[in-house]
Amino acid sequence: MRPRTRRQKEILDYIAGFIARHGYEPTYAQIARHFGVASKATIAKHIDALERRGLISRRRENGSFILNVVAADDEAVCEIPLLGRVAAGAPLDAIVEDQTIAVPRSLLGHARPETVYALRVVGDSMIDEHICDGDIAIIENRTEAHNGEIVVALIEGERATLKRFYRHGEEVELRPANSELAPLRLPASQVSIQGIFRGLLRPAP
Repeated sequence: MRPRTRRQKEILDYIAGFIARHGYEPTYAQIARHFGVASKATIAKHIDALERRGLISRRRENGSFILNVVAADDEAVCEIPLLGRVAAGAPLDAIVEDQTIAVPRSLLGHARPETVYALRVVGDSMIDEHICDGDIAIIENRTEAHNGEIVVALIEGERATLKRFYRHGEEVELRPANSELAPLRLPASQVSIQGIFRGLLRPAP
């Protein structure tokens, strides 16, 4: 069954994406802030409607409602290829896998599913961006990046790494999000962009 209104669908997609990224559900206040709604009661009405349609379940725990997405509509989830591993640490050799995974459509933003793939994260160089070892990074397949974007960079055609990208003339800086690690500064000719980071899945423990 599908959500009855566009706003219900937006809320359902937001909840599914939030849970996928963080591993726990958003509060009513967080949902209200995301959509610029002043009243949590308005959000509660939409949640009630989604629950009646069997798309969300709720249970009360420690005085609060716990949300769970039971079944998103067909457009809310899509299959993308899981292609291998990427280092959030020292670059590692590209390793190719041949799998697909289901991800919330909301994680893709404006990107089309056929332009997106996933990589397993290895290491902790992006931990200050809450990108942790074992997470699955959602990547848009692009070969150009703007300064400050998180990219998958291929170094010398062999070693892949996940870092923030900055161009400095004829050089490229690949900057970690970990205060204990130094950035990589390389000739631009040695670095090729393989994709732009779009979202994160955190496997259940």
